[in-house]
Order: sequence, then C-alpha cells, then structure tokens
Amino acid sequence: MNTSTALASAAPKTGFDQALGEASILVIDDEPGMRNFLDRTLRPRCRHLDLAASVEEATGLLDAAHFDIVILDNIMGGKRGVDWLAEQRDTGFLPAAILITAYADLETAIQALQAGAADFVLKPFRSNQILNAVARCLDRMQLQRENTVLRHELKASSDLILLRDKLIGASPAIEDIRATIARVAPLPSSVLLTGQSGTGKEVAARMIHELSDRAAKPFVPVNCAAMPSDMVESELFGHVKGAFTGAQNGREGLFLHARGGTLFLDEIGDLPLQTQGKLLRVLEDRKVRPVGAERELPVDLRFVFATNVDLEKAVAEGRFRADLFFRINIVSLHMPPLKERGRDGLDLADLFMQKLSQQLGTPPLPLTEEVRRAIAAYDWPGNVRELRNFIERSLILGRFPPDFLRTAQTPVTGGHANAAPQADGTLTLADMERSHILGTLERCGGDRDAAANLLGISRKTIDRRLRDWNV
Repeated sequence: MNTSTALASAAPKTGFDQALGEASILVIDDEPGMRNFLDRTLRPRCRHLDLAASVEEATGLLDAAHFDIVILDNIMGGKRGVDWLAEQRDTGFLPAAILITAYADLETAIQALQAGAADFVLKPFRSNQILNAVARCLDRMQLQRENTVLRHELKASSDLILLRDKLIGASPAIEDIRATIARVAPLPSSVLLTGQSGTGKEVAARMIHELSDRAAKPFVPVNCAAMPSDMVESELFGHVKGAFTGAQNGREGLFLHARGGTLFLDEIGDLPLQTQGKLLRVLEDRKVRPVGAERELPVDLRFVFATNVDLEKAVAEGRFRADLFFRINIVSLHMPPLKERGRDGLDLADLFMQKLSQQLGTPPLPLTEEVRRAIAAYDWPGNVRELRNFIERSLILGRFPPDFLRTAQTPVTGGHANAAPQADGTLTLADMERSHILGTLERCGGDRDAAANLLGISRKTIDRRLRDWNV
C-alpha cells in the first residue's frame, strides 16, 4: 500500500470532518517544531486554532475564549502538563484535553486520567493518530451533550409529543403568532412568550429555534419551576469538583450544553431572585461562571423565555428583578388561550384523536356533532394540554364522559364559579368546570398535583379556582 492510499484509508469520515470543522482547538507545546506540525495538521480542518508556547500563555487564551479541545504537551519548561491540567480543573471548566508525551509510563497515564485528560497520545505520532484522538474527544462530547439534552427533553411536557414543531389552527390569533414568529426567528434577539399554562409556549419556542440559523444546534428546554431552588444554579451554570457537598465531579451546566443553539427558560417568573441576578449578567456579558469556579466561560446561544404569570406585577411586588424584566422583554409574544381561538379546538381534537388512538392502539371515538358542540362550549381552563388529556382519557375509557357532553345543551352564560343552576335545572359552564375539578379532586383523595395532572392544568390553576370558590 503506497503512502497516499494509507492516508486515504486513515482519513476521517465525513461526519468527523463536519464536527472538526466547527471545533475550536488550543495547542500548548514549547517545541516550535511540534506546534508547526499540529498547526499544519489541524488548522485547515478546524474552525479555529490557537497556539501557545507555555501554560501561562495558554491560561490567558482560555480566559479570553472558548475552546472545544486542548492538546497539551506534558513536559514544558519545568512544569508538567498534568499538573497544570489539574490546577485548571480545580479553578473551572476546561475543554476536553489530549495529553501528548514521549514518556510512556503507567504513573503518568494514571496522573493524566486523574487530572481529567480525555486521551493520551505518545510521541512520535503521525497526523492520523492525533486526528483519531480528536475524533474520539468530539464523539464523546457530542454524546454527553445529546444525553443531557435528551434527559431534559424527557422531563418536558408530554403534550409536545404531538405538537413539537408547529402550531395547529387557522384562527386569526394563531395566524398572527405564526407571522410574528417568522419575523423574529432569524434575528438574534431574545423572545419572551407569555400566556396561560398549556397554550403552546414551548411549541412556539421550538418554532423560533427551527426557523433560526441555529436550527442544527441544540434546543434545550428548562422548566425553572421544576428545579429545586438549591440546585438551580448548578443545573444552569454547572459546577466544579468540590463546589458543594456531594459534588464529586465537575459538570457542565445547561448554558454550556445549549452552546450554539437555543436555551428555552420556561416559567422564568419562578427563578429565585439570586439566580435572576446571575442570569442578568449572562445576558449582558454572554459569559457563565460555574458554581465554585474562578473562570468565566464564554457562551454563544439564544434565549427564549416563557411565563404564565404577570411579570410586571411580580416586579411591583419585588418577586422579579425590574432590570431583568426590561432585559428579556425585547420581543414579547402573548399566546392566546384556547377559548379565544375559535374552531382551533376542533382541529386540535381531530389531530389528537387520530394520533393518540394510533399510539394507544385503540379505535378512535367518533367526534359527533354533540361532542363537537361540547368541545366548542367548554372553557378549557387548561388550554391545549387539557384538551389533549381529555381526548386521551376518553380513548382509554372508550367513551366521552356523559357530564361533559351535557355542556352541548348547556347555555353559556356570564356566571362565575359559584353560580347556581338555572331555573330549568341546567348547569352553567362555570358550574360544570367547578363540578369537574372538585370531582377529580375527590377521586384523587384531595391530591391537587394528581388532580392537576389528570385535568391537564397546572397546580396553580387549581389553587386559584379553590380560592375563588372559597373551598
């Protein structure tokens, strides 16, 4: 086999070429010849390459920019690379590191692993050997980020299974939303989505991401209300080893996992005040400091925020920082409740019936005129999420609830939650809602979280309704 054939057989695959073409690499070696060799090998293939002749020079470069991979010589001017690497791991995050050395002893290999080196390459080496080491690092990093994103995807609301990337309906309200999304998606500006729980804010956020130039990068959804208050900063910013009790290893936060893509912060109004201040700094400086770290790390990502609370009221009550509100309220989109979307509810019911019956393996229930009138008459306080859960429950039971179908004959009035039945004995829509919620609570033994899950509404909605009804 001649030299050209050998190099061709060892050439990285197309997928690696693409990954390497987007990577930023730092080479640290005090030998000019080795720096020149790595420069010729890597620079034509990667997005960005910096060369450092000492660890002091490398430290300055790491403070100023983000690198995906560091290639580090172990013996340099009296200081070992493994010692410097261990120091950097203690002060903050360092990219995946490949240690190169001419001394192949077991002790050095163990120290390299303990310092957090991702790979170990012996001198002298050929270009394909260092490229293979880089490929392994990139593959490992990609898998780690995908696993983290997938874990958060699984925690996301289950209603996104059917409505992941588009808003269903033809009402003027939803058409306006689509038009605004198409206009703002290509821009780098942050977007604030407001509206009741279950109105499709995450669906809109995904549309913004898919229509932007970041569509090929991660979309990371984060429910701020679901994170324990003592773990919010670690989840978002990451942490270094030993930053707090139980932090046995360093970990990247969601800001870094979303790098290059879109970070969707849902229920932003529930973010603790202390974390709000740190988020403001990220928005201003585009840098994050992991918990316990000394170094700030640059991040390139787009932010989309969502809330179902009145942030201006929260600011007035001191629950939300005014400066953060003004910083995120650049482009605001209000997602309309389902009751204001006309026939969209019927279109959604058709879609849910078709898709969910396939998923559950049950025959679809006919959406008769009586059912359609009931769907159109009901207020849907849980919005699209409640409608989806209603269709799923009906498919499981094999019928629509009789008490719900009575709404098809019930006149819609301006009654409130404590309204009495009409003179002819029929119930108002408000009475039906009250009966449905209280009945579900009773079946759940008073467990409001379980009842909210069954109804497809938030726990806060149930709390508000019970307060209104003095229950």
